[in-house]
Amino acid sequence: MDFDGALDRYRLYLTAERNRSTHTVRAYLSDLELLFAFVQGQGIHRLDKLELRHFRAWLGALDASGLARSTIARRAATARTFMEWAVREEMVVANPSLRLRAPKRDKTLPQVVSGGQLDTLFASLAEAAAEGDAGALQLRAMVEILYGTGVRVGELVGLDIDDLDAERRTLRVLGKGNKERTVPFGVPAAHALDDWLRRGRPTFRTPASGAAVFLGRRGGRIDQRTVRAGVQKILAGLGDTAASGPHALRHSAATHLLDGGADLRAVQEILGHSSLATTQLYTHVSVDRLRRSYEQAHPRA
Repeated sequence: MDFDGALDRYRLYLTAERNRSTHTVRAYLSDLELLFAFVQGQGIHRLDKLELRHFRAWLGALDASGLARSTIARRAATARTFMEWAVREEMVVANPSLRLRAPKRDKTLPQVVSGGQLDTLFASLAEAAAEGDAGALQLRAMVEILYGTGVRVGELVGLDIDDLDAERRTLRVLGKGNKERTVPFGVPAAHALDDWLRRGRPTFRTPASGAAVFLGRRGGRIDQRTVRAGVQKILAGLGDTAASGPHALRHSAATHLLDGGADLRAVQEILGHSSLATTQLYTHVSVDRLRRSYEQAHPRA
């Protein structure tokens, strides 16, 4: 089968059978299109003509281009997964990418906003919201929810009114792979959310709003780009942190939960991680902080 035909079938598989998001499907197909463009340059135009050496040459070219190890590793994983699927679909007899070895991912620790910085941040948001501006009320509520629950920005913008349980202080979230989970939030987030729903949301609401909790200036559901820009701006205003964007608040929530003694599996459930290994990354952050404190304070460190 030619590459275009295989990609069309794979797209259908990812969306119809695997129920992957539009963003995920686009990312997978983009990686594969890059692979196929590379091997076509070597005279290979059919799936059954691919050999291990072609995959290795592709990764070598990616490495020579200066691409990050994490990106190369992701593209290699995409290629292996695709070829496994192609074998199951009997498009190829064997998977030549099985012995493909990508460079190990760089172990980067997430940037975390400190407790003191968060105090400054939330004080500033509360001060702005006190004037009653709908935009300030919404930004405060979104930041409180992002940090108070650790939800992803895509999960935040997808919230509907009936996903909120004010009495129990929980959110019903639709995460990756359309997996639903319930996440608790605290009193500050509850107050900020209630303030937005009572005083801010009616200002933005239009017939296009539907049940969306958070709204754009035209009344429709707010988009991720707007949220990212708003959070990026307020974090940059702190001046003394390298943390940026909504994901920094998710990282901070996870790290602070573990620092406070939360069970690792409970944090996994709150964050919606499918693998405990992903959640364990945050234990490295906490241990690293512990080590620095030890070295600074212990006389025999």
